[in-house]
Amino acid sequence: MKPIALLCIFLAFQFSGFAGDGDKIPSTTLKTLDGKKINAKDFSNNGKPFIINFWATWCTPCKAELNNINEVYSEWQNETGVKIITISIDDQRSSAKVAPYVKKQGWTYEVYLDENQDFKRNMNVNNPPQTFLVDGQGRIVWSHTGYAEGEEAQLIEQVRKLLKGEALSH
Repeated sequence: MKPIALLCIFLAFQFSGFAGDGDKIPSTTLKTLDGKKINAKDFSNNGKPFIINFWATWCTPCKAELNNINEVYSEWQNETGVKIITISIDDQRSSAKVAPYVKKQGWTYEVYLDENQDFKRNMNVNNPPQTFLVDGQGRIVWSHTGYAEGEEAQLIEQVRKLLKGEALSH
């Protein structure tokens, strides 16, 4: 294959989909737990930051992270106004487990279904859990993949830094 053709293929691959920090949320149709459609590009929090978290019912670290955050979520909201939006990447076979799990855990997050994993692909999520911090103007300003016990403290610290106008650490 000629070098120019390889370069074109490489550039097309590099610039497709989500590119990284500062990008807006891509237009992708998701479903609410009651089956209504919503476009991810319409996510907002009245000018305040919000968090998008990709998870699945089969992902143990995902559930641990969201359950641990749930314990302090009301405090986070009172302090910073942050909102958490969770995106289940369970496919059509397992998505019926999402609503019962959410209810059992008592989560008050916004929960959406990405059964075809279109949003996951558009955001270049490889493995859950993956978390994105979005500023009040809808720009993605920070992301993190994986979860270890206690990392929720790092997440809220990034929200605090964002609200103070400080540089976020990656």
